Amino acid sequence: MTDPLQQFAEWLSYGALGLAKGSTLGAALEFFIYDSLKIIFLMFLMIFMMGIIRTYIAPERIRKLLSNRIPFLSNLGASLFGAITPFCSCSSIPIFMSFVEAGVPLGVAFSFLVTSPLINEYLVVMMLSYLGLQVTVVYVLIGLVLGISAGLVIGRMNMEKHLAEDLFSCRESHKMKGRRYKSFAERLRFGYSEAKDITSKTWLWVLAGVGIGAAIHGFIPGEAINAAVNATGIFAVPVAVLIGIPIYANCTAVLPIAAALFDKGVPLGTSLAFMMSTAALSLPEAVILRRAIKLPLLALFFGIVALGIMIVGYLLNLIFPV
Repeated sequence: MTDPLQQFAEWLSYGALGLAKGSTLGAALEFFIYDSLKIIFLMFLMIFMMGIIRTYIAPERIRKLLSNRIPFLSNLGASLFGAITPFCSCSSIPIFMSFVEAGVPLGVAFSFLVTSPLINEYLVVMMLSYLGLQVTVVYVLIGLVLGISAGLVIGRMNMEKHLAEDLFSCRESHKMKGRRYKSFAERLRFGYSEAKDITSKTWLWVLAGVGIGAAIHGFIPGEAINAAVNATGIFAVPVAVLIGIPIYANCTAVLPIAAALFDKGVPLGTSLAFMMSTAALSLPEAVILRRAIKLPLLALFFGIVALGIMIVGYLLNLIFPV
């Protein structure tokens, strides 16, 4: 069944506006319309749902569930939750924000944010068909390790001061929210109020981020990426990561490109490093996430995850040599 949002984006781009199907401008505009609507809708919906859930579960209980005395277990739980949620990096941000709002430790919330776009059931099925069982298992394990490790490092650096005050200044005021609501209608109103408030503060950032992604999506050909990766020798892994960061796409969309690069002789680790950087890190994600966190924390997050992906790329090249 065709996605109604996709149908609307196609109709508006090629029907109402009369752009040529297959043109770079048409592809960029279709991408922009579809992803903007999808992310804003998902953001509103996820914050709405998490707001309702928070009226039933006091934030201190959420903190306890994801604040195990053994830090590794909390990060593992957040990463596993990320692995079973089929969201792209931008769509994962509302849940990340809800975790932070509920008082979940920052490093634990980042473990979810890293893992969620890297692993999901759709990707596992596709990877099995493209690359086989052995590569798929190794990739899933490494993705979990990357999410856990990044969260542990960020969690030890006491970066809470770099959260956006106007979004998270009332974290502690929600301690009693779950005990005050006597009807479901009141809970719905609270969820709606939360979603409306946060979405109204972030939607312009979403449009800016997706606009950057759409321009890159429409105007940078895949052949240019392939040529750049092939021409860099031992530095191919960091180059693949740097090329992937500006591109906004989820893993399932980029996996066929990574598999094609691998088929053309690009080492497996280099190909998957490109895929992981497009999914876990992107300029659109950075623009949207900047609304929730300040630049020092944003730079730390991108730096740690980019370095982790590079290490993963080189490791996979050793495990699965060409």
